[in-house]
Amino acid sequence: MLTDPDLVSIQDVRSKVEEAYAAWQKYRAFSQAQVDSIVESVAAAARANAQRLAELAVEETGYGNAKDKLSKNLLASDVLPRTMRGLKTIGILREIPNQKLVEIAVPMGVVAAILPTTNPTSTAIYKTLISLKAGNAIVISPHPRAKICSCETVAVLQQAALQAGAPPGLIQCIDNSTIEATNALMKHPRTGVILSTGGGGIVRAAYSSGKPAFGVGPGNVPVLVEKSADVEDAVSKVVEGKSFDFGTVCSSEQTIVAERGLRDRILAALKARKAFLCDARQTEALAKLLLTSHFTVNPDCVGQAPTKIAKMAGFEVPADTSILVVEIAGVGREHPLSAEKLSPVLSLLFVADFAAALDASESILRFGGLGHTAVIHATDDARIREFALRMPAFRILVNTPAPQGSVGITTGIFPAMTLGCGAVAGNITGDNIGPLHLINIKRLAYVTRKAEDAFEN
Repeated sequence: MLTDPDLVSIQDVRSKVEEAYAAWQKYRAFSQAQVDSIVESVAAAARANAQRLAELAVEETGYGNAKDKLSKNLLASDVLPRTMRGLKTIGILREIPNQKLVEIAVPMGVVAAILPTTNPTSTAIYKTLISLKAGNAIVISPHPRAKICSCETVAVLQQAALQAGAPPGLIQCIDNSTIEATNALMKHPRTGVILSTGGGGIVRAAYSSGKPAFGVGPGNVPVLVEKSADVEDAVSKVVEGKSFDFGTVCSSEQTIVAERGLRDRILAALKARKAFLCDARQTEALAKLLLTSHFTVNPDCVGQAPTKIAKMAGFEVPADTSILVVEIAGVGREHPLSAEKLSPVLSLLFVADFAAALDASESILRFGGLGHTAVIHATDDARIREFALRMPAFRILVNTPAPQGSVGITTGIFPAMTLGCGAVAGNITGDNIGPLHLINIKRLAYVTRKAEDAFEN
């Protein structure tokens, strides 16, 4: 009998992948209507348990807050399935008569889904629903620090799928995941594709596994508040986004960039929204607390309340503080707080003019956020377009809180908890990942011409 935790976990992976693969052999023959019925039933069960699972996630991980975790769960269980309704993912997708082409969906098989600690329940719901919608099975590997809430979420989804007629074993969860077990899952011969959400190490492991993989990069989101913006509205939305789930979303705002002429208005608007403006000593203390010497985020600070972070840094703030705000003088290693912070701490960088604001925003993205998300608050569409064309990010958001905009709550972007960062960040796509990423397309092509007629004389 196996007693070594890693060996037990690896054996668990092997058996559950085989069970999922066997279930998929039956599921792959289901019609679009059968698949859609299962997806709707699973989504309904997730919605019914959304509040309980949000509370469980906060209780286990200590990250974020239940109110905003509920919003994430509802994004995955409500907004996502409504967006997917009517989307063809099974069998014949379309016919193109004038080209004599027929496009046929081919599911990828078993999806290996790696979950993060920051969004352990919403990501489980999201990845399960897009996998099922695409005609796939799924095996979920929770983060070890979030395994209780993730596995409980999966149990809810499993039961709903079974009741809706899914083959037993279609949705699986590794009960005691370890690094070794996760690697075994990613490399298993039956694994068809990997959906990896988490730190840089696990994403690199996914890409080096030898399997097709969708990994994501970190975010370091600049927010350019341009002169044409409604400054008070812009600041209100920045505070709303930065405080969302205490900054645990990778697309959370990190640094406001604005011309110096807007400084007084921005500071006043921040104060009016219960932001605490740190002095030089407090700013230095936060820089030492939030980031390690290797410019990684201190895990003890991730997703904590602003009052708690301030106390950890050695100062007190009012109990109703929304976020902590620090002013920085530049971007890069000599300015640590210009990096991603994964907490309700917002940096401010004031510059001479719009050209300098563009430069600073691009520098912020290149300092740990390439390909992810950038935000502009403005009404001058020419400048909005200039910003969009310039920024090396694949989600350019306008006049919205960043987390809610990037995941598709306040924008028309596809609802997702896995946000690609494109080739510039070493990712295969810059898209928000959806079910169409989890199918291949077979093309039935009838002859349309003789070979000699294909070329121009």
